[in-house]
Amino acid sequence: MAMVDEPLYPIAVLIDELKNDDIQLRLNSIRRLSTIARALGEERTRKELIPFLSENSDDDDEVLLAMAGELGVFIPFVGGVEHAHVLLPPLESLCTVEETCVREKAVDSLCKIGSEMRESDLVDSFVPLVKRLAAGEWFAARVSACGLFHVAYQGCTDVLKTELRSIYNQLCQDDMPMVRRAAATNLGKFATTLESSYLNAEIMTMFDDLTKDEQDSVRLLAVEGCAALGKLLEPQDCVARVLPVIVNFSQDKSWRVRYMVANQLYELCEAVGPDCTKTDLVPAYVRLLQDNEAEVRIAAAGKVTKFCQLLNPELSIQHILPCVKDLSSDSSQHVRSALASVIMGMAPILGKDSTIEHLLPIFLSLLKDEFPDVRLNIISKLDQVNQVIGIDRLSQSLLPAIVELAEDRHWRVRLAIIEYVPLLASQLGIGFFDDKLGALCMQWLQDKVYSIREAGANNLKRLAEEFGSEWAMQHLVPQVLEMVNNPHYLHRMMALRAISLMAPVMGSEITCSKFLPVVVEASKDIVPNIKFNVAKLMQSLIPIVDQSVVDKTIRQCLVDLSEDPDVDVRYFANQALQSINGAAVA
Repeated sequence: MAMVDEPLYPIAVLIDELKNDDIQLRLNSIRRLSTIARALGEERTRKELIPFLSENSDDDDEVLLAMAGELGVFIPFVGGVEHAHVLLPPLESLCTVEETCVREKAVDSLCKIGSEMRESDLVDSFVPLVKRLAAGEWFAARVSACGLFHVAYQGCTDVLKTELRSIYNQLCQDDMPMVRRAAATNLGKFATTLESSYLNAEIMTMFDDLTKDEQDSVRLLAVEGCAALGKLLEPQDCVARVLPVIVNFSQDKSWRVRYMVANQLYELCEAVGPDCTKTDLVPAYVRLLQDNEAEVRIAAAGKVTKFCQLLNPELSIQHILPCVKDLSSDSSQHVRSALASVIMGMAPILGKDSTIEHLLPIFLSLLKDEFPDVRLNIISKLDQVNQVIGIDRLSQSLLPAIVELAEDRHWRVRLAIIEYVPLLASQLGIGFFDDKLGALCMQWLQDKVYSIREAGANNLKRLAEEFGSEWAMQHLVPQVLEMVNNPHYLHRMMALRAISLMAPVMGSEITCSKFLPVVVEASKDIVPNIKFNVAKLMQSLIPIVDQSVVDKTIRQCLVDLSEDPDVDVRYFANQALQSINGAAVA
């Protein structure tokens, strides 16, 4: 081994591991390419490592994916941008493999490298690579080529640019749908690099061909191109060339295409401008809201607020609201859920009177929906409505439904209500809160679901912060202290949890006079879980109370617990004692 030439050793390891039957070893070696390249130096990396990788493109997909990613950041290891072209051959091979994710990663790496290459190298090395891939017999090569044109086009001569546009046009008409899909996907990127004179003459012709493709998978990708191309064209050209396509797509025979239009509608409206949105796209959007396919209605319902932002309130009330009312009782729960997630945002758009007249009945209907996600989506956005209609109207109309949901059979709905209560409390004020919601707050501490109990304890802390320690002392503390004697140990534990959260808010005096005696008593509980939670609680109280209280009461309690038969109780008690000793030393 001593005779082995040392600089050769890393490449020897790489070759051995790349040929190893164990895929993990091969993967490890690929992920160490940069380390090996540093050991070899720039020249040997160019002359030995890169050719070796070019010959090893027939491997497991996971290895090839790692190789494609590594090569994208390899320019510094081959001697900088003047030698970047040596990285193209292995990536070209990876662009032709069958596995999609490997090809995509290789294309991504080629784009990174191409964007850094010198113009002369682009013309001499990168453009020929794109042309070879575009002329490849296997469809995978042609698919990969589509993603490289926007990099190759920049810096080319006029003759080469003409040739590249012609090749891309051929790819848009390729026999294989997969190639046409790739051409449709990348058309927007390619168009951004073209001179404006060619947009209308050539790119829009390619776009028109793709929008009329027999495969719906190609047409739906062309929908994305509508928005991208619309932003590049002059307004009048956009209206003439893109708008009719959008309107036709909204009535396409394939629901997938209509779904894509519904999903991209806001971007499409931005592309064609406000006037055309009002005259041409409102009818198209209404059709999508009334579509036969639930998936299309889901996508359209999810955009209702953003779409109404582009219209005046009168148009929204006249055209969109009737559809919204129908969707609130749609047969698909997922449509109702999508609507519920955005409908609250319509309140600021329509204003107070229209919200009370038109939207409030829809909110109430959705709050009582049998599907929990629908109710959840409404609850989480209530603050948007409160800002518009005011707390009095909110409390009259929606609060009874909210109180009902606080006892909902689905725990996630109860959880959403709990998280909303402090905000509701600040809006309602102390008096109203005490009447309607006070009892619920203690009820949550005894819920069957731990997450609800924990959220309930946090809720008490936030209420104490909102209304002050004096109010909390009167309305919350007595009920929490009473729970410490509850027969159910889980409820006793939750009382301790509530005390630990409330103590910093309530301050030293109340903690010493009210909380501490109860906690000391709880340290004599028969359940070990209670006792070690007491130890943890005592530790959290150390910074809150005076040192004399720590020495006189807390330390003695922890010493007793440190001698408990249960190992966990002893552990947490000793942890707390160490905190006391550490604080004393400090």
